[in-house]
Amino acid sequence: MVGTETFKGAKMVAKKIAAERAVENIREGMTVGLGSGSTAYYMIERIGEKVKQGLKIKTVASSVRSEDLARKFNIPTFPVSAVGGIDIAIDGADEVDEKGNLMKGGGGSLLREKILAFASTLFFVIIDGSKLVDHLGRRPVPVEITPFGAALTLQHLRALGCDPSIRKTEGNNFISDNGNMVVDCKFQTIEDPAWLDMEIKIIPGVVETGLFSKKIVTSIFVGYDNGEVIERYPQGK
Repeated sequence: MVGTETFKGAKMVAKKIAAERAVENIREGMTVGLGSGSTAYYMIERIGEKVKQGLKIKTVASSVRSEDLARKFNIPTFPVSAVGGIDIAIDGADEVDEKGNLMKGGGGSLLREKILAFASTLFFVIIDGSKLVDHLGRRPVPVEITPFGAALTLQHLRALGCDPSIRKTEGNNFISDNGNMVVDCKFQTIEDPAWLDMEIKIIPGVVETGLFSKKIVTSIFVGYDNGEVIERYPQGK
């Protein structure tokens, strides 16, 4: 038990220092996209500290949970429709491959996260070292789908060679902030994330996938339990 707690504590430290390093890029007057998840928590917390110290920024959140957290830390938060653009988005990831492609959506906010990332001039990813993989696919690919025609959508997903499973929470279907369902699709090793993302999104009923192209990533801050943070850059953008 002691070993497990020590491991968890080390991962928390790694996430925290990666988040704090990325926040150093925020400047006065910027509009900032707030990601979601456990690592993003530390990012929002640190932004709250800087706002308390006098930093003036606008933020837009990728989930109801992140928006609530921003309000808790007295960070000015606005609807996406109220901002003309996003200077920086900072978010975590469930997996990052050697080229800089991402797997996201473990928390179910993949659609809003991708909208903010794609709309941002700079997109910083914050992770601990355990999230680095040679190829994506260790985790299932989250896919947001409409409730209408869900059974048919699952058939088409299965035909792509995956084992799709509707995400549940407390015995009920998980429902995203957009009112949709999330399907976790277990593929084998994903050699070409961009191709798979395209093939999944061709299916009617699919809203978005948790595969994020390296093309929208500016850099990746990787925290380690020894206190080191390494900034990595996508290959061949």
